[in-house]
Amino acid sequence: MDHDQEGITQLAAWSSSRKSIPLSPALTLSLPQTRGDGWTVGDSDATLRRRATFAAGLGASMQPMNGKSAAASQSSVTADFGRDNGLGKRDRMVETARCHKTQESLLSSSSGFSNYRGILNWCVVMLVLSNARLFLENLLRYGILVDPIQVISLFLKDPYSWPAACLVIASNLFILVALYTERQLSKGSFTERVGFLVHCINMVNMLTFPAAVVLLVPSVTPVGGVFVVGTHTILFLKLYSYKDVNKWCRELSRVKAKKLARSLSCPSAQHLNGGDRKVCYPGNLTIRDMYYFVFAPTLCYELNFPRSPNIRMSFLLRRLFEMLFFMQMLVGLTQQWMIPIIESSMKPLEDMDLTRMTERLLRLAVPNHLLWLMFFYGFFHSSMNFSAELLRFGDRQFYNDWWNSETVTYFWQNWNIPVHKWCLRHFYKPLLRRGFSKMVSQSAVFFLSAFFHEYLVSIPLRMFRLWAFTGMMAQIPLAWCVGRYLRGNYGNAAVWMSIIIGQPFAVLMYVHDFYVLHYRQEAD
Repeated sequence: MDHDQEGITQLAAWSSSRKSIPLSPALTLSLPQTRGDGWTVGDSDATLRRRATFAAGLGASMQPMNGKSAAASQSSVTADFGRDNGLGKRDRMVETARCHKTQESLLSSSSGFSNYRGILNWCVVMLVLSNARLFLENLLRYGILVDPIQVISLFLKDPYSWPAACLVIASNLFILVALYTERQLSKGSFTERVGFLVHCINMVNMLTFPAAVVLLVPSVTPVGGVFVVGTHTILFLKLYSYKDVNKWCRELSRVKAKKLARSLSCPSAQHLNGGDRKVCYPGNLTIRDMYYFVFAPTLCYELNFPRSPNIRMSFLLRRLFEMLFFMQMLVGLTQQWMIPIIESSMKPLEDMDLTRMTERLLRLAVPNHLLWLMFFYGFFHSSMNFSAELLRFGDRQFYNDWWNSETVTYFWQNWNIPVHKWCLRHFYKPLLRRGFSKMVSQSAVFFLSAFFHEYLVSIPLRMFRLWAFTGMMAQIPLAWCVGRYLRGNYGNAAVWMSIIIGQPFAVLMYVHDFYVLHYRQEAD
């Protein structure tokens, strides 16, 4: 009872002074109507005892703690509630204010960054500016050297004598002989051995006859000679493929004849996806089919080439414009830029001044490489796409990403796809099937390429120095060294260096020998 009485006394004291104590809104709203003595009207003794006990505990909680008043404790509780409610907002503010995180620099290889379009544009701008300076320097030193009349003289010495054009027209004879031989073979009039002999004689004459004319007829210019031997070399590769494919068709025809007792000729009209008529052997042995293959931008023969649905005139005209533009650029830059450097290089070559020779070589490397890139785009993209669009030839992969080559082998496999396909189909794989190793077969391919490079240069210049042959055969050890010791960007840089430096070196050697052989003898 003493405890209850003490609680009642404390509750009465607290109730009488409740107006002076700051209470929370919840406590203020919960206070009921009281009597004059502080107790609620109608409360029983039991209720009074329970409230006295509650007041004792509440009074204890309202006592000063650690020297703080009850009001201070109330404000502390309110602050705790506010801190809980504002915690998420402050976290968001902290996250917003944070400006650092773990990351790599963009130029580090570990960053994974690969968008260098701006740097590529910068390189193009610097290339244009540097070459513009060289062009202005060339104009100030030599003046304008471009002469359209001189271009005509590169093809013709005598306006009444056109030996190069006559040789190109005469090449139709070799085409007709190949077609006639295949027709006789398909009918059984020629045996395989006789047909092979006729093809061999025809193709040997295809290479030796124009070479003999170019060497023996003085009116054939070097540029005209390049055009003649280049045309006959392309025909040689095409007709060799024509011979092989028709031979494969005959062998397949004999195998099927044993099973089906009939030939491979189509008994009814068949059509490809594009609606074109499908041709089967020996229905392909026609003049129309032969000349389509002759003019098609490929060296590998097929009975049914992929065809595009129609001819796009806008695409055709763009390629024609590019062909004409780059042809003029090649001729103009050769006259204005290349020839003066070559002429100024003769004296250091005669004196064997290695320092001056190196300087001339590096000076020649830039215009030579620029002209080579223009030739690549003008020939492999513009002209070949022009002929493909005109003939609705569907396979337009004339080159691959050779500029990304990390090995010399990859470069030679991808910069000239038609030649690579021919070598792979008609030379490399047959050697493997005959039991030769890959190394021997690859060396044989480089040897064949070296022969034709020398043939295309030495015959028109009427001199045999084997610089082109040596340069191509040197690709074998170069390919081995780059593939073994260099990887990635270093291999790509080595490929570019071999292109940029190797070509002008061969050009200087041939020009020097041509100058010594012709102009020095005339001066003496």
